[in-house]
Amino acid sequence: MRIPRLRCTALAEPGTRLALDAEASHRILRVLRLAPGAEVVLFDGSGIEARARLASLDPAGVDLEILERRPGLPPSPLRVTLVQGLARGERMDYSIQKAVELGVAAIQPLLTRYSQVRLRGERLERRLAHWRGIVVGACEQCGRSDIPPVHPLLPFDAWLEQTGTPGYYLDPAGRVPLAEAGDPPQSIDLLIGPEGGLATEERERLQAAGWTGLRLGPRILRTETAGIAALAGMQLLWGDLGG
Repeated sequence: MRIPRLRCTALAEPGTRLALDAEASHRILRVLRLAPGAEVVLFDGSGIEARARLASLDPAGVDLEILERRPGLPPSPLRVTLVQGLARGERMDYSIQKAVELGVAAIQPLLTRYSQVRLRGERLERRLAHWRGIVVGACEQCGRSDIPPVHPLLPFDAWLEQTGTPGYYLDPAGRVPLAEAGDPPQSIDLLIGPEGGLATEERERLQAAGWTGLRLGPRILRTETAGIAALAGMQLLWGDLGG
């Protein structure tokens, strides 16, 4: 049976006891339904993980004994920031979850002209917290010990003004196939449009700023498929997928 992995706020030294926070305790008690003596793997997002044994289970909290600290799975050598055009509900959730599984280094939600969702105030804060929870769950599932950040939502104009080195954006009419994009730098940005794609003006502004439009193939992909396909291709060509 696969040992469950849990995010915690901090890792203790081997031989010491650690009290889990309410969220992790709830998962052990109500979701995983583990018994005393069961082993789990803990990680705090720093790249270190710990093997631990459940020492006591109580509705008020769970205590563990730390057995071993060790380096976690190293991050991908290809540091990709996914700049994801804001999409609806489950499509955005799916894009974020699978991007984490494919080794993305960070996620930048982007409000574009054709984004069909408008978030602000408390609703936006709840959505950001929701996305960050998806990231943690994906890290628990796929074995990552680092937790890629989800940056605050930015409008296209504000993001383009502050972004640094030009990256890639997906464009069904792009002239550069992914396989012919050349060797990228270690850190790149990858922009995926929302359900309606990028507006003509947005593509023109990206081109003027030095961004490269990439073509994945002859088929037009949904926003939640396009990012996954592009990330998988980049990780296979330049990262650690298939190694």
